[in-house]
Amino acid sequence: MSVQTRILVVDDEDAQREVISDVLTRARYEVAQAAGVTEAIEQVEKNRLDLIITDLKMDDGTGMDVLKEAKRLSPETEVIVMTAYGSIESAVEAMRHGAHDYVTKPFGKDELLVSVQKAIEHKRLRQENLELRELVETRFTVANIVGAGPKMQKLFRLVEKSIPVNSTILIQGESGTGKELVARSIHFNGPRKKKPFIAVNCAAVPENLIESELFGHEKGAFTGAIQMKKGKFELADGGTIFLDEIGDMSLDLQAKLLRVLQEMKIERVGGTELMPVDVRVIAATNKNLEQEVAKGNFREDLFFRLNVIVIEVPPLRERREDIPQLIDHFKKKLSEKFQRKYPTIDSAVVDRLVAYYWPGNVRELENTLERLLVLTDKDKIELSDLPQNLLAPRTIAQQADGLRLPEQGIAIEDVEKQFICEALSRTGGHILKASKLLGMTYKTLQYRIRKYEIKV
Repeated sequence: MSVQTRILVVDDEDAQREVISDVLTRARYEVAQAAGVTEAIEQVEKNRLDLIITDLKMDDGTGMDVLKEAKRLSPETEVIVMTAYGSIESAVEAMRHGAHDYVTKPFGKDELLVSVQKAIEHKRLRQENLELRELVETRFTVANIVGAGPKMQKLFRLVEKSIPVNSTILIQGESGTGKELVARSIHFNGPRKKKPFIAVNCAAVPENLIESELFGHEKGAFTGAIQMKKGKFELADGGTIFLDEIGDMSLDLQAKLLRVLQEMKIERVGGTELMPVDVRVIAATNKNLEQEVAKGNFREDLFFRLNVIVIEVPPLRERREDIPQLIDHFKKKLSEKFQRKYPTIDSAVVDRLVAYYWPGNVRELENTLERLLVLTDKDKIELSDLPQNLLAPRTIAQQADGLRLPEQGIAIEDVEKQFICEALSRTGGHILKASKLLGMTYKTLQYRIRKYEIKV
């Protein structure tokens, strides 16, 4: 046992107090004593205490007085109440007021030590949970979504407006852009932050299990359902449920989800009872749901139910101005993770990272920087250290048999933007002439120029 664990024994019977203190001291706890309520409260005011073991009835008051004052002055301190058989009812009442346990007199040494060990372990777990929650809330502040460009500023404004309200949110963006980080930031900065945040990847759960995963099931509902199971909506009650990749949900389940969103009641698989739930729903997808509705792959009524607040997370290639800031952010994060200083990055490397297309978006950038840290033994990362896919040019080449697709791939949007820029260059920025070269209308070309933020 740690000698830093400090226990106060409170009893107005000297012999009993000494015996208990001796048992705890032999178990290598640091022990203090108090001969009554007044002395105990003085100790609580002056000293840090992990645990108080107090008799229930004493000449100058009761263990309830010690308990209440201890919880007021030092809420993290655990309390065990000692009581005679006839006072168990009072001891149970003490537990309702925050006591961890009670032991009935007479009790053995082992019984006392087991109760003490459980109380100390409970205190340790509570402290760890508190520290973890503080860490999570710090990590998911809006400030930790890195970006200073206009598209990210627009995102920040939407996020801040979304935090205090209870409306359904639809987050759209490519894989790896940080949609879950946005969802967690909304939850952990809002009024529900003390309640659960439950994330479900709708694409990762087998179709025959997703309904049970979301809404739970009753015992015997299907083969293998050997006991009742709560679903994610129940577990998220009072908090937020994050439905990632909702565009991959089957039409049948979409209908059931729509009903839940309309009524805020769930029914477990195999059950008959409708149970109310209080959850905020944040959905995310890398698909264009309007197009999925047009194709018949997504219910229009569910789309309108989800489409209350829409947050677009831009791909990394559309906010290249944020890449140097993201590099600094991940360097610091990775240094803490691996407990080593991140090497200096040559300016030519930064330029190449800014110019790269990043099909995997922010996630790919972080993974690349982690790979560089793990594999390099040098104090400075140079171009030769970069993986081949970052060194190869991503341009369309002309061959005798037509255009050639680069081995590392390319986005159609990049091809379109490249040809638009070339057409504008050939025509000296004349949009009408460029539109004729490209075989598109004047208005369509104007739209593409705005979309790709091309300077004419």
